[in-house]
Amino acid sequence: MSQSQRYREIMALLHRDQVVSVEELAQHFNVTVQTIRRDLTDLAESGRIERVHGGAILPSGTVNIRYEERRTLQQSSKRTMAQQCAASIPNGASVFLNIGTSTEAVAKELLHHKGLMVVTNNLNVAQILSRSDECDVYLTAGQMRRSDGGLVGNLAIQSILQFKFDIAIIGCSALDQDGDILDFDVQEVAVSQTIIQQSRKTYLVADHTKFERTAPARIGSLADIDMWFTDAPAPQAVMQLCAQWDTRIVAPSV
Repeated sequence: MSQSQRYREIMALLHRDQVVSVEELAQHFNVTVQTIRRDLTDLAESGRIERVHGGAILPSGTVNIRYEERRTLQQSSKRTMAQQCAASIPNGASVFLNIGTSTEAVAKELLHHKGLMVVTNNLNVAQILSRSDECDVYLTAGQMRRSDGGLVGNLAIQSILQFKFDIAIIGCSALDQDGDILDFDVQEVAVSQTIIQQSRKTYLVADHTKFERTAPARIGSLADIDMWFTDAPAPQAVMQLCAQWDTRIVAPSV
């Protein structure tokens, strides 16, 4: 097998397994560990992988993080953002909450609101809000993702099209410097775009680490957002764009 063929197969293994070890690759290709180390060094220098002790991983921010792991990230920031977001939602509003750990945090902060009608494609949000006697909760139809309890696909979209919401609250996987809002799952993106379309106002809950990640599918732009709740000042260029778009940023020192 040529070196370029090994490179392609190493990348395929990484996309499948998220991590590879030098010893396992040497056995897989029936070459020496020194050969694999050189291969990984070359791939790392080209920016395609990151070296770790004994092996390699994909570069940070290019793959989605497991849902349970995401729940443990930025917990304090998520709570603060969720509290600010919930404070902006009046009693008696109709609200959509989509898939994500940030929207779950908002759901917890809505437990004491009165007269809410909440529609969601997130089983976890529905379970959280089921504890409130003051909130009517509606679940969309859709194909359930076992990884996070999200409902996606055409059935979810058709369910959402039956409503017009006062406020949509969405999360995302990544944010780009040009203001694009990004995600990993094309099916989820289509649902999020429908949510924005069917809402009078749209709120985004996304912390500063979203700028450290990238994802392939575009939900829309911060230009589509009325209020963006975050945990730190945005990059200057993004703040300028939001000012042009009348997108209000709710964050410390903003």
